[in-house]
Amino acid sequence: MPTSRNFSPWRHFLHELAGVQPDDPVPVDDVAELRAWKERFPTRLEALLGPLPSAVPPEVEVVSSEDCGRYRRDKIVFDVEHHLSSPAWLLVPHDRETPGAAVLAQHEHGLGRGKDEVCAVDGGDDGLREHIRTHRSDYGHQLAERGYVVLATDLRTFGERADWNPPHLYACDLTHVHAAMLGRNLLALDLWDLARALDVLCAHPLVDPARVGMVGLSVGGTVTLFLAAWDTRVKAAVVSGYFSSWASSAAVAWNMCGSQVLHGMLGRLEHVDLAAAIAPRPLLVESGTRDDLFPIDVARAEMAKLARVYDRLDAAAHLEHDVFDDGHRWNGERAYPFLDHWL
Repeated sequence: MPTSRNFSPWRHFLHELAGVQPDDPVPVDDVAELRAWKERFPTRLEALLGPLPSAVPPEVEVVSSEDCGRYRRDKIVFDVEHHLSSPAWLLVPHDRETPGAAVLAQHEHGLGRGKDEVCAVDGGDDGLREHIRTHRSDYGHQLAERGYVVLATDLRTFGERADWNPPHLYACDLTHVHAAMLGRNLLALDLWDLARALDVLCAHPLVDPARVGMVGLSVGGTVTLFLAAWDTRVKAAVVSGYFSSWASSAAVAWNMCGSQVLHGMLGRLEHVDLAAAIAPRPLLVESGTRDDLFPIDVARAEMAKLARVYDRLDAAAHLEHDVFDDGHRWNGERAYPFLDHWL
């Protein structure tokens, strides 16, 4: 008889995670194999995303407008599927007169306030204001101040799209359960909504569709990495506080949430695979040396693999890794010049 037995599902998961073997990982040293891998990657990704909604007209509505100094902040709403709409902040610089660069800016998990945090809309909440300050998470506002048209949406279960939920539980976990009951992945549904946000942004008369980027912190980094890999309309991306590997980040207790996973993705899709699918388009990754959720040593090792991919595609200058001495937050020191250069 066994001398010891495990009763813990968490420890069981860690044992299973440690035994995962990659299926068709990105080949980093052979350019011919790499190009063939990139050709088959979209089919593999779409299989993991699973069933997606049917397209509906966005029917964009401007609900309100406010002068924010250097830009106008419009509250807009658009439809993403039958029975569901998405609210968003649209920031348009006053001096924008012709089509130019734009950025889709996605919020972190954080306090669950969604697009408000990205656009520095604190509503007089001192706690939110302090959180924005320490996490530098108002990058949508910062980008608009720098002259970009910015669209910031709420992911499902965040901001205005949050249903009531016990404060000690993640709403995205419950919605992940509901999506699973419908045979769908919540992350895939968020990506669908963001692709519809790109539809709205690219159709704006003051946006050049060839100059659209995307940025995000934490869960915003998750969807930025996935969407840029899935939708080539993202011409440059900044992924902050996310890039490492499943083997490391999923092994951190309470790190993963319902907005960040796809059914059966372990072994079939790695962070570096998604980033390699973006190549040779410009990508900047921000990593804090004291980010406990996405360990810096793993981030450095995976970025070294990714650098070989960009090098094989003659695009070494298109990839940057901003390593800064702090924790799980947005940095921006190299991100803003990076976007200025590529967009």
